Amino acid sequence: MMRGAFDDVPLTALFPLLTAADVDSLYQVAGIVDTARAGRATADWEWVLEHAVFPGTQLGTPVVLGLDVIEHAGGGDQLEFLLQVVWIDPGHLAVEAAVNVACWCETNHATHDADALRLMVGEETSLLKAFRIGAEHLTGWLAEPHDADYWRAKAGLPSRRID
Repeated sequence: MMRGAFDDVPLTALFPLLTAADVDSLYQVAGIVDTARAGRATADWEWVLEHAVFPGTQLGTPVVLGLDVIEHAGGGDQLEFLLQVVWIDPGHLAVEAAVNVACWCETNHATHDADALRLMVGEETSLLKAFRIGAEHLTGWLAEPHDADYWRAKAGLPSRRID
């Protein structure tokens, strides 16, 4: 996995069918996301060139491009904001955006999506449109409180136990 600024992402290698206008639009959308997270926990964009084509039987979700902003709090608590382009299966990309929180259930599930969105890329929704919608959700979430308990309450999840 490679990491860096969005300007470093080899968009035409990852998504060879993009037009020059599409690439410019993706840079504009990523700029909006980067502005929304300025002054907060920083994270690099991540990409996997080997995932430009569906990687086959890999365990987990093959991420092509993504941003994962993690904010840690005391007592092992965590809040995570995600925007990713992933393979669902051969020939089917999706854009996923989510807010994840650390799990405080009796059974430890590790994390929970407090809010999430998955947009399938295809004839009705282009990669650019899906990325823009995912980015709009992410920037909206970044404007919300950066308190994992706020997100747990919003999702109806158990709050953190204070010992």
